[in-house]
Amino acid sequence: MSSSNGTPSKIIPISSPSQTAFKEIIGQSPSMKKIFRIVEKVAASSTTIMLNGETGTGKGVVARAIHDCSPRRSKPFIQINCGATPEGLLESEFFGYRRGAFTGAVADKQGKFEMANGGTIFLDEIGDMSADLQVKVLRVLEEVVFERIGGHETIKADARFIAATHRDLEEEVQKGRFREDLFYRLHVIPILLPPLRERQADIPFLLSHFLEEFAHKNHKPVMTVAPEALQRMLNHPWRGNVRELRNLVERIVVLKDGQILVPEDLPLKMRVLEGEEGRRAAPAPDDSGISFQTAVSEFEKSLILNALEKPAG
Repeated sequence: MSSSNGTPSKIIPISSPSQTAFKEIIGQSPSMKKIFRIVEKVAASSTTIMLNGETGTGKGVVARAIHDCSPRRSKPFIQINCGATPEGLLESEFFGYRRGAFTGAVADKQGKFEMANGGTIFLDEIGDMSADLQVKVLRVLEEVVFERIGGHETIKADARFIAATHRDLEEEVQKGRFREDLFYRLHVIPILLPPLRERQADIPFLLSHFLEEFAHKNHKPVMTVAPEALQRMLNHPWRGNVRELRNLVERIVVLKDGQILVPEDLPLKMRVLEGEEGRRAAPAPDDSGISFQTAVSEFEKSLILNALEKPAG
């Protein structure tokens, strides 16, 4: 591949991220370092944690990291997706049931709360939970006990609770869709995960991690990345966040024969730099991110250049 002046473009390898105590959480940006510090502080406790962030920002990865760094790490990590599980099944998934409790209950069954004994329960997308079930979960959080459906035996809920949602629960409370008392019971230690567009400096680290991961899974050499391709990825808004980036890298590694990731390997919507649509692209950030003054200078420069281009100079 050649640059606009005809000289070959230099291919740059992406640096591997530094090792941290939370190896699955990739990032060196200030916002991610702040999350590392919070997780280190809360992991040793049994305090309830609320993770909030857009879909694909890695709430499940952070929840798992908290469990793996806690004294409960040898016990189960039980995840329940409150948004994906049918409403009629959530209660039995949570609490289990006794034989004969309802049609089809031919044997006793443990619920996820019971299975997590001594470990961690991760309630993903808790903002999608019905009002009736919110009452029952609140009781477990406050009294630390529950009963199986159709049963009378009181069971102790010895587990650490981590909840997550992409919704604004304070707004949901104001609209009457989420219980205020449950919100405050969950909102002990809130952790906000930033979207990928706000941690642009982490994209090279994530890209390196995923290229290595999928190269090893597919028995291929690890690709290097052309600077033009990296620039386009830095400019992309990543509405699907880290999950979107991960899926893209997997697709490229599986389908591509070469060992250099170039702009032509990217989806059409990512191939055109913003500067070619009326704005000059900002330079790629270093590990410490983009300075505010540099960003402002680049933006002013692009405005002047675009204004000169319109009347042909």
